[in-house]
Amino acid sequence: MLLHIPELLLPAEVDAMRRVLDQSPFVDGRLSAGKAAEKVKHNTELDREVPQRDTLAQIVVAALYRSDRFRNAALPNKLGTPIFARYTPGMTYGWHVDDPVMGQGPHYRTDVSFTIFLSEPGEYDGGELMIRTAFGEQKVKLKAGDGVIYSSGTLHQVAEVTRGVRLVAIGWVQSMVRDPAQREILFELAGARDKLLADAPAMPQTDAVDHAYINLVRMWSEI
Repeated sequence: MLLHIPELLLPAEVDAMRRVLDQSPFVDGRLSAGKAAEKVKHNTELDREVPQRDTLAQIVVAALYRSDRFRNAALPNKLGTPIFARYTPGMTYGWHVDDPVMGQGPHYRTDVSFTIFLSEPGEYDGGELMIRTAFGEQKVKLKAGDGVIYSSGTLHQVAEVTRGVRLVAIGWVQSMVRDPAQREILFELAGARDKLLADAPAMPQTDAVDHAYINLVRMWSEI
């Protein structure tokens, strides 16, 4: 699943985060890369010692959890601390697959990856998130505040930035449902369920869809 989630962050939240990030130190992004990824990773990331880092991360996490679209698609069980990445001209992140297990304290499995854009598309050239799917390579470059989620096992890269600055928040989710095909079925069913509950709550078909969704989550969840 490759899913665009519009307006994850409110404009005021983006502005506040940008003010902090524009004045904060960034370090070599390879410090957080796995053995394979560090060979193709060329970006910088917000220094973990920045006092405001936890506050920025909390804004991102709160934004994700208030999104029905994110919760229905990712079915989050554990959410790692988001990373704030910056790309300036010449920087890129070559083709890679995210590490299967992350976490510096409690570890978690990476099932779903997310990128939330903090720079407007016109602020930089290049820098597209490129994701390899069964339908070919998909290029993603969204407005500030928008996000995209995709399976962490998907091959992806960030194209070279040739002008300006690309700022993003990235992170990973351990889902209650490990299998991406099952998550996609549940996402589609959740949409139908929510529509029926809103428009026709008394119909027998609404109960049937609701019960099917609940029992599939029960059947497939790992918590």
